[in-house]
Amino acid sequence: MKRIVIVGAGYAGVLTAKHLAKSLKKFKKQDEFEVTIIDKHKFHTMLTELHEVAACRVEEESIKISLDKVFAGRAVNIVTDYVNEIDVEGKVIKGQKSEYPYDYVVVAAGSKPTFFNVKGAVENTFTLWSYEDAIKLREHIQNMFRKAVSELDERKKKELLTFYVVGAGFTGVEMMGELAEYVPVLCDRFEIDPKMVSLIEVDLLERVCTILPNKQSAKVARRLNKMGVNLMLKTDISEVGADYIVYKHNNQEHTVKTNTVIWTAGIESADLSRGLESLPQAGRGRIVTDEYLRSIANPSVYVAGDNIYFTAEGEKAPVPQMVENAEASAKTVAHNLLADALGSGQPQKYAPKFHGVMVCVGGRYGACYLGLPGRFFSLPSPFAMLAKHFVNLLYFLEVLGWNKIFSYLNHEFFQVRNRRSFVGGHLSNRSATFFLVPLRMYLGFYWLREGIIKIQEGWLTGPRLTPFFSGANQFYENILNGPVGAAAADATTAAVDATTAATVAGGSAAGGTVWLNWNIMGLARVILVDGGELAFKLQVGLMDWIMETFVMYSSPVQNTMQFVIVVSEILVGLALLGGLFTTISGVYSIILQFMFITSTGIYFSTWWMLFAGVAMMFGAGRVISLDYYVMPFLKNWWKKIKPVKRWYLYND
Repeated sequence: MKRIVIVGAGYAGVLTAKHLAKSLKKFKKQDEFEVTIIDKHKFHTMLTELHEVAACRVEEESIKISLDKVFAGRAVNIVTDYVNEIDVEGKVIKGQKSEYPYDYVVVAAGSKPTFFNVKGAVENTFTLWSYEDAIKLREHIQNMFRKAVSELDERKKKELLTFYVVGAGFTGVEMMGELAEYVPVLCDRFEIDPKMVSLIEVDLLERVCTILPNKQSAKVARRLNKMGVNLMLKTDISEVGADYIVYKHNNQEHTVKTNTVIWTAGIESADLSRGLESLPQAGRGRIVTDEYLRSIANPSVYVAGDNIYFTAEGEKAPVPQMVENAEASAKTVAHNLLADALGSGQPQKYAPKFHGVMVCVGGRYGACYLGLPGRFFSLPSPFAMLAKHFVNLLYFLEVLGWNKIFSYLNHEFFQVRNRRSFVGGHLSNRSATFFLVPLRMYLGFYWLREGIIKIQEGWLTGPRLTPFFSGANQFYENILNGPVGAAAADATTAAVDATTAATVAGGSAAGGTVWLNWNIMGLARVILVDGGELAFKLQVGLMDWIMETFVMYSSPVQNTMQFVIVVSEILVGLALLGGLFTTISGVYSIILQFMFITSTGIYFSTWWMLFAGVAMMFGAGRVISLDYYVMPFLKNWWKKIKPVKRWYLYND
């Protein structure tokens, strides 16, 4: 059995392991290989979202993804250990807890902050490169405000409320943007004058986010200024103390008192990668690879993500240390490693096509430069933010499927507070769910009533659909085209009101007002008429054909259809009254209403049932309901089913 060990559970490591497991299953070679991933954490961290936790926009669990969940149902061994050394000659990985021999190793150890030998920077700054960093910084920021509110000395209070971010690249700008957005919230909470707070972004370069074009970079700078950030560019940091920072700006040296310096001034390869001295390195400890992402000195060592030092054909610079490179390299490494190990298949040269960059300045504003080589373009802020979230969702779909997508939407939109989203707080739930209980029970009573009425009208004893539909159709025809002799009167008496006030089948109209009669490309017809009461119908040709060809074709089919409708209304009514399977009941309520809209139409007085069904889909069954007891049990049972775990068809 050949042993493949992946060191690091970052973006590149996780995706490499998933690609390997998927390919081995496809080729039915799982018994011939052992895939292991080693990391010091039991979870994968979303490094690109750390600033959101540090500035308290989302909860800390939003950036953690359990490795057990990621690899559920997959032939991947998860080892929690801290790797001290990789012996590439002896082909063994040495951790704090044990040693792990291998046939192939994938170095995906990622990066760490670099401090450029600035005095005191390592000891006295806050970094933003791990889950622990984000939590530590979040608590520190809040503590500065807690201390400031009790500080009587105005000078010391300002020191506590002075925040420096060193580095105006993507990480620095995103951190400062989140902090600037968070400060008004903290000032309001602790009753502090916002004028007491100072936010300073420092960088040695002459503009922010230099990877963006000048125009986009300038937009980001203007946004930061608008949020109250003081940009100090072309500024050199020489020292950071426990309560001060020393920098040189405009040829003058300044020492400023502060308790918070956040360091985001650059990265270098992790210590593990830098420690592989027998392998050629370049660019702050990155491992030099060939076009197949193997170390040029050892073909059993593959490299993925930030640890790669490789310049693709036609490019002038090595591949960037960014998430898209991690994702693309993982696929190439998995393919080439298996091609080598299996002795079959052609290796693929690494030729990544990067699609641009995006930066968010807080939760409400973003800038991006997207496209393909030679065809890049920028987007307005709302679309840039939308693109950013869409890209994240694509990654989550690959890593943890629906489970993480649902969680992400909750954190970013449905549970966001203080309107810290590019759509504001419009999608966020702000009211207690027990306010929906009366509506749920009323909707349930209404559906139960409809079912009972149908039983009383004989829906379970014989065909009733023919006069039901013909009466409804004649109702609209009388208004649209005028009544035609005795046929109109006969239709009125023949019609049976299938849903009492919910449908218009039993209404009679010798005339009325046509508000809307819109033919949509011959596929559907939207009808809105007033025959004493507003009535609406969506006439769909396909639905009419199904009804005429199949449902109305014979009495047994009609009886079956009637039985399904009656039973559905009663079951939905009882479920909503008891709060059992409320979400499913809400969806089914919408389906029933849509069926009536496309067959007989409905009165406007019962449109509320459609919107009530939508309201039932999210949260209406959380309180004063059977779901309160039943759903936790069912969710725990559901999550244990192997195919469900494997395909992430659940949410937490």
